[in-house]
Amino acid sequence: MGKMVIQVERLQHRYGDFTALHDLSFEVNQGEVFGLLGPNGAGKTTTIRLLNGMFEPSGGSLSVMGFDPATQGAQIRAHAGVLTETPGLYERLTANQNLRFFGAMAGLSDREIKSRSADILALFGLTARANDRTGTYSKGMKQRLALARAWLTHPSLLFLDEPTSGLDPEASAQVRELIDDVRRKEGTTVLICTHNLDEAQRLCDRLLIMRQGSLLAQGNLGQLRRLISPGLWLQVAFLQPFPQAASVLSKQQDVFAVEELDDRQIRVEISSDQYVPVVVASLVQQGAQILRVQPQEISLEEVYLKLQNNGHENGGVQ
Repeated sequence: MGKMVIQVERLQHRYGDFTALHDLSFEVNQGEVFGLLGPNGAGKTTTIRLLNGMFEPSGGSLSVMGFDPATQGAQIRAHAGVLTETPGLYERLTANQNLRFFGAMAGLSDREIKSRSADILALFGLTARANDRTGTYSKGMKQRLALARAWLTHPSLLFLDEPTSGLDPEASAQVRELIDDVRRKEGTTVLICTHNLDEAQRLCDRLLIMRQGSLLAQGNLGQLRRLISPGLWLQVAFLQPFPQAASVLSKQQDVFAVEELDDRQIRVEISSDQYVPVVVASLVQQGAQILRVQPQEISLEEVYLKLQNNGHENGGVQ
């Protein structure tokens, strides 16, 4: 595990009488892709803004790369790349001019700006439009350019708020590849807010699920799965109908649940994969003709929806 890059302890923030964040705590380690998940209004964007020193928290403490965002926001932004929920581009400038401006503000040399701009515009398929004003770009093109700007300085920390919003599948895949690449090759730490649960499942080492400014749960996907289901699910298909399957398996000590999908398929929850042979043997001994046994992993979407619907608020796992 790398060193700690972000530390948040009992973070609170209020907009007047409205509490946007309540006692939020988490840590992000170097080289980690950490996901913030939650519905609109959960407090994800507010968290990103506080971590970048855009305003002061109402309570709690924050540390980003050893800096206090409330007083050292400029130092954080000098080492971090940020993609906010809006592209934040100068629409009267071309893509090249935007990158030249932001690169100069970050202290890059003209040579560095030219080389890096060419590479990253090519990566995101913007080379042919590099000298067009960004006001003429589509939403997806603006999003790609905003990502290019965020990565221009090769920051050690990336804050990405809905990075694939408005992108087509090909561009979304390029963004995922970029995130995975910079983490593996450069040890870049990435904090990502997204509504795309499939994307979060692919990219994130650990996840934090929020609702109404509070923590519902956090941990890696395996840990989050165990919060809603302690065992492993199997889908068993029979060659011929076997209606007594549930009664046969309910007698087994390590079978937690049995669901009948139809007259030839069941789902079985068992304590661990070592009991798969026990399940199969029990069914075969009673005359079942098994066509297929397929382990089923619970998706992040299932975990997320179950936690949101149940209002699970035990703080999750670390």
